[in-house]
Amino acid sequence: MIHESIEDFAAALPPMAALAGFDLGDKTVGVAVSDRLRSVATPLETVRRKKFTADAEKLVAILTAREVGGVVLGLPRNMDGTEGPRCQATRAFARNFSRLWSGPIGFWDERLSTVAAERALLEADTSRRRRAEVIDHVAASVILQGALDRLRNLSSEGA
Repeated sequence: MIHESIEDFAAALPPMAALAGFDLGDKTVGVAVSDRLRSVATPLETVRRKKFTADAEKLVAILTAREVGGVVLGLPRNMDGTEGPRCQATRAFARNFSRLWSGPIGFWDERLSTVAAERALLEADTSRRRRAEVIDHVAASVILQGALDRLRNLSSEGA
């Protein structure tokens, strides 16, 4: 099921299950996963996009193997907060993916996530070639970590 607000997404999550973050691009999907305590996002891999069915099968296999309980999709809003064609494509992906995977799906504003990922890789003195290989799943971990931090704040507010 797709949840528009992070609060609704949090309420739908099973306890003690890892989360995954997806950074959807035209050619790739960056994938990151959390631990079961939902404290740390770790970059996992970049899936080369082919056709939706093949992409979804690969992503579902990752989610199943890692016993993921929810997915956070980066929502690429414009800098002024409005939604453009890339947001529409992400929402369409979520609708289609929700037909193949039954867990909760939420959105996280991904503005500047790739910039943050690039900066982290530069600070780690990563070569240009290696940055190109890992940028998408590092960006997915930035997206997921933002959502994890917000989920942690929500649970401490409710405690």
